[in-house]
Amino acid sequence: NIKGGVDAISEVPASHWSAADYFDSDPKRPDQTYARRGGFLKPVDFDPGEFGIAPNALEATDSAQLLGLVAAGMALRDAGYGPEKDFDRSRVSVILGVTGTLELVVPLGARLGHPLWRKALAEAGIPAEQAEWIVERIKAGYVPWQESSFPGLLGNVVAGRIANRYNLGGTNCVVDAACASSLSALNLAGLELETRRSSMAVTGGVDCFNDIFMFMCFSKTPALSPTGDIRPFDSKGDGTMLGEGLGMMVLKRLDDAERDGDKIYAVLKGVGSSSDGRGKSIYAPSAEGQTKALAAAYERAGFGPETVGLMEAHGTGTIAGDAAEVEALTEVFGKDAAGRSRWCALGSVKSMIGHTKAAAGSAGLIKAVLSLHHKVLPPTIKVQSPAASLTSPDTPFYLNTEKRPWLKGEHPRRAAVSALGFGGSNFHVVLEEYRPAKTATDWDGEVEIAAFSGSDRGALAGALSGWEGLSWDEVRVKAAASRAAFDPAAPARLTLLLQRDTDLRRLLAAVRESLGAQDKPFPDGAFFGSGRPGGLAALFPGQGSQYVGMGRDLVCQFPKAFETLAAADEAYEGGGLSDIIFPKPVFTPEEKKRQEAALRDTRAAQPALGAVSYGAFRVLSDFGVVPDATAGHSYGELVALCAAGRYDEKTLHALSALRGKVMAEAAGDGGSMLAVSAPLADIEDALREEKLDLVVANKNTPSQSVLSGRKDEIRRAGEVLKGRGLRCVELQVSAAFHSPLVEGAQKIFRTALKKVGLRKSDVPVYANKTAELYPESAQSAAETLAAQLSSP
Repeated sequence: NIKGGVDAISEVPASHWSAADYFDSDPKRPDQTYARRGGFLKPVDFDPGEFGIAPNALEATDSAQLLGLVAAGMALRDAGYGPEKDFDRSRVSVILGVTGTLELVVPLGARLGHPLWRKALAEAGIPAEQAEWIVERIKAGYVPWQESSFPGLLGNVVAGRIANRYNLGGTNCVVDAACASSLSALNLAGLELETRRSSMAVTGGVDCFNDIFMFMCFSKTPALSPTGDIRPFDSKGDGTMLGEGLGMMVLKRLDDAERDGDKIYAVLKGVGSSSDGRGKSIYAPSAEGQTKALAAAYERAGFGPETVGLMEAHGTGTIAGDAAEVEALTEVFGKDAAGRSRWCALGSVKSMIGHTKAAAGSAGLIKAVLSLHHKVLPPTIKVQSPAASLTSPDTPFYLNTEKRPWLKGEHPRRAAVSALGFGGSNFHVVLEEYRPAKTATDWDGEVEIAAFSGSDRGALAGALSGWEGLSWDEVRVKAAASRAAFDPAAPARLTLLLQRDTDLRRLLAAVRESLGAQDKPFPDGAFFGSGRPGGLAALFPGQGSQYVGMGRDLVCQFPKAFETLAAADEAYEGGGLSDIIFPKPVFTPEEKKRQEAALRDTRAAQPALGAVSYGAFRVLSDFGVVPDATAGHSYGELVALCAAGRYDEKTLHALSALRGKVMAEAAGDGGSMLAVSAPLADIEDALREEKLDLVVANKNTPSQSVLSGRKDEIRRAGEVLKGRGLRCVELQVSAAFHSPLVEGAQKIFRTALKKVGLRKSDVPVYANKTAELYPESAQSAAETLAAQLSSP
């Protein structure tokens, strides 16, 4: 959800409380809330027998305790310490952030109001017998007291049940620092490990308290958003939205984890904590107090905040809270910025899931840890225009509203997380990546391919039966089975691209309709093939196809695409090619146009296309895709030759940078190009008859070609050809490519190519210049590639 920028805020579900009973838009209406949206956990299947709990005790056990068992088990298994693992459990601690008592306290306490009910009924003249019936009816609306109620309502038993069930013998406790509870627990768990009182710790935060009582607490403060949304650091942010959740992680000392061969996501480098002291009020945020926690964290970490690339803020979306936090962060981060501006990505996961109170810090921590692990700067959502405190050109922070690859700089990747609590509790955590290389594919089953094969279209339509109404988990199992049974040599073949939010019923109906009609195209996400499968060609695009953000998902998800971008970045003069392809987010049309223009510059466009195109090819290669032939359009021919093995990736990036540079320098008056939709013979007749000094630079299709030449002549051609009834579009290019106007670039490029040497390959490459196969001879191949620059 985080990497995809998913908004998980929703209307209050029936499983929690009724907005019809409690909602009123007037914030001052007694015993009513003006909020009806938030972040809510969906129902979770729970088998009490798995955890040794009697079924009749469930009603008297808070959901925080039950779900705590599930989350702790998931964390331990992910760390490699599941039930099948034999390890010393006697020194494993459970230290969690949990605020006060639990949700179960409210209904249990409400039952105890029966003397007041009886008194009110008596004063209303209700007969005693009828009054008692009413009292019992009211009581029936609440959970009854029983033997299990007392332990079932206690916050500390969230940790206690985990220690009991998993037989963990170290320190077992919960800590309450309000909305900073989970980082407070992390701090204590870290101290346990540092003093060697524990060998491992399960820590994090738990908050399943999103009932009407909690909404009322925040409504009467008041802190909730009257517009029903949470927008941290946006100029229109007007309050927070409440969320609930559980976030747990396993901590060990780094040397122990390395010794034991554990899976390590990131390294905790320092925790800073502070109190606001005598602030303005017990719940008002204090920039001074937060500054102390920040300074303490970096003192412990041994490096400065100027090396931190991702700041996961507390970011509740309240005007006063966000302003105080930005003030504190700017005070500390801005001290040693050395003239840099906007170098640290700022965000808050609360924009997606709401403020999860005691679990808020753990949600932010998990986001930051996985960002370091996958080398991705994740988005923060709902920012339309930044708050005034973040618009200064000197601010260290930019709001990262889009997922972007996190390439390595002069130091290891580092991230920080803040959590702040009512009562003046401040915590700041500093993290560092464990490995500099991106090694893990961020592949989580959220995309599936269903594959079908058969004798004809009718057989494929029959194979689609039984897919409607399936849950996503059932779809995944069925999709895997379909891929295993797929026959690529069958006369009819169909694949469907499926995601969790795919409307499967609608897609299947459209596919059946297409299968039943030969002339009806298949819908998006469906791919049909018939007849004997042919050879596979890999085609690579040329300049003009680039766009800001191209290849974002591939680069962020797959190590091979990420490595290719990093290599291209290194080869690019001055570095920073990735910052042109994936620039820092901006918020005005003018700024966006400047970013598009920067990528359109030939010097950037060509190496950028090489980085993304070849990265995509490497991902496909990982899936076993091997082309029978390759080709590329204009610049793309460089990538096609690399994909065919005529030279290596390092050479590709060097040649891409050189080609872009010499083409830009050889542009002269700039030149331009004009796409003309007409048969080639008609275009050639028009050029001759109108005496246009242009060349046919691209013979793209039987009905479209591109002309190249000086800008003034291109503009004249546009007017003349339109007058002859031909449709024309001037291309957004910086030079008259594939014309004699760029012959100067050709000479320099030829010299460089001769030094490279194009080795032989078993994969044939088709040449732009000749529409024939590239010659095997290294010298002839270099001549063909060099001549392509100024040839049609």
